[in-house]
This record gives sequence, structure tokens and C-alpha cells, in this order.
Amino acid sequence: MDTPARKRILTGDRPTGRLHLGHYVGSLANRVRLQDEYETILIIADLHTLTTKNEKADIEQIADNARGMVLDYLGAGIDPAKTTIYLQSAIAEVYELNTLFENLVTVNRLSRLPSLKDMARAANISDDSFPFGLLGYPVLQAADILLPRAHLVPVGKDNEAHVEITREIARRFNGQYGEVFPIPEAMIGDTPTLVGTDGKAKMSKSLGNAILLSDDAATVTRKVRGMYTDPNRIHADIPGTVEGNPVFTYHDIFNPNREEVEDLKVRYRAGKVGDVEVKEKLAAALNAFLDPIRERMERCSADTGRVDEIIHEGTLRMQQIARETLREVRKAMGLDRTLTRIRRAVERRRKAQEAPRPA
Repeated sequence: MDTPARKRILTGDRPTGRLHLGHYVGSLANRVRLQDEYETILIIADLHTLTTKNEKADIEQIADNARGMVLDYLGAGIDPAKTTIYLQSAIAEVYELNTLFENLVTVNRLSRLPSLKDMARAANISDDSFPFGLLGYPVLQAADILLPRAHLVPVGKDNEAHVEITREIARRFNGQYGEVFPIPEAMIGDTPTLVGTDGKAKMSKSLGNAILLSDDAATVTRKVRGMYTDPNRIHADIPGTVEGNPVFTYHDIFNPNREEVEDLKVRYRAGKVGDVEVKEKLAAALNAFLDPIRERMERCSADTGRVDEIIHEGTLRMQQIARETLREVRKAMGLDRTLTRIRRAVERRRKAQEAPRPA
């Protein structure tokens, strides 16, 4: 069996819009960090988008969303010379592998995943209109992960259970047909779930509580000023709570000036600093963090057509990898034997018909 020279990573995102800080700390930072160590493959998961957004208008937005998302990747530090970025729907083999894997997992197993219900709820999908494709979302993810025979999957916390489904399918396939797939491991970011600016739910574009990697400095500052803090703190001279306060959560993650952060915490608990100062310093820290990301995005945007070229070249590379894997899968399962036997029988029959008959 052909195996990659280095261990592989497979991860990616649905092209539903620009990426935000939650994506960065949940998965993207790990992708950037590991691209020198692993052969990294990033999927633009447009087929997954169709499970909740399948209107024609939604599909027409995929190309622009994909370009924006790849810009976010490049801005965050993904190097296309080290990382393959490809369009999921352009890989014919993923449809075939998905079909084969559907027979290796039960409906009951998929129905127990709370993440699918969360996705349906976020998309306003009722139980009566729950699509089969959404139920099979983790199976398609398994096909995505195992098609390049990935070893590691950097994901957010909400996708950890989906990687476990992939592991179960890989074990079942290998047990029934022979060793083809490695058993991939999930890697969760240092901050598995980043609370949104509203302080109520995880950061999400659809909830309007996200700070995007592509937001300009003024937008970041405006969003920070509107952030949820301690609701019991009416005046600046009232001692406030730091624990669970989103403003301080962000300071802990994104502000490298530890002395400043600790000083703010001490004064906040003592009622000696107002929310305005705490937020101003957070906005400054976030913009300092995002400045190099925005600068890289700007350089890439100025190189007209470069993003499309990266996606095209990555898709061609992934098509080659996918063909190799499906060849191993079909060989292990014996799927080609039936057609081979039929073809040989047809050849024998034709030879018999063409053979000269005795006089």
C-alpha cells in the first residue's frame, strides 16, 4: 500500500463566510503551527454547506466565500507551499467513499450526536424537515478525513465526536477488509470554545457575536466596546468579577502583556478601574494581534487570481491522492472483481464467437 512520506493532517471549514477568532484559537492556530511537521491538507467543505444551506442563492455564494476563507487561511499564516487547499465537491472519490462508509455505521449511532441537533437548531431546521444529508454529516466527514488517510485532525470541540465516528468507521473497515486506513486522532485547540462578544454563546457568525480575522481596527474596537462584562457592576467603583468575564477571557488569550492583564484584574476586583479602560486595552491588544494577519491578507488580495490558483492547484493534488486511496479501498473490498469476472466472461464469449467453425 502506498503510504505518505510524512504523517498527514486533514481539517478545514465550511465556506459560509469569513473566519473569526473562535476559529483561530479552536483549530487554525494548530494548523499553522503543525504545517512544518505534517503534510497538511485543508478542505473547503462546500458539500457540508449543502446540509443546511442548499438554496440556489446559497450555492452561488460558495465561490466568493471560499476565496474569503482562503484569504483568512493565508493571513493566519498558512503557507500554500506547505499546505494543500482543495475544493471538496471537485473530488469525485469523496462521493464514492461516503457511500461505502454509510454501510459501516448505524442510524442510531448518528442520531445520538448532539452536535447535529445543534446544527439543525442553528439553521432553524425542525425534526420534520431534518435532511438525510445532515444526519450523515459525520459520515461525509469520515470520508474527508480518511480519503487522504490522515493521521491527525485539528478541530474545534464541537467536532470531536465526529472524529470519533471516523475512528469507528476506520476500525470497522480495516477489520472487515484489511488495513487501509490509519486511525486518526483529534486535536483540540488550547481554547476549545471561545465565548462570543455577547457572553452568552460560543462565537458564531450567525449569532452576530463574532470578531472576524478580517475586521478592520475600527470594527474591532467598536465590537469590543459593546462586549458583555459583569452585569452586576453598575459603576466603576464597584468590585467586579473577572472569572467568566468575556473581556478578561480575551485578555488572557490575546494580550501578551501579562503584567498589564494582571494589573487590570487586580484593579477590576477592587473596583478601581472602569470597563472603558479594560476594553480599550483589549481592543489595542486584539488589533496588535490582527495587524499582521490583515497585512498578509492585503498582500494576497493584491496578487489578483492567486487565491484561485492556490485552490485549483490544491484540488488537482487532492484528486491524485483520492485516486490512490480509492484504488486501495476497491482492492481491499474486492469491488473490482465482479466487473473483472464479467469482462473476462464477455471476452471469452466474443473469442468463441469469432473462432472459425469447423467445416
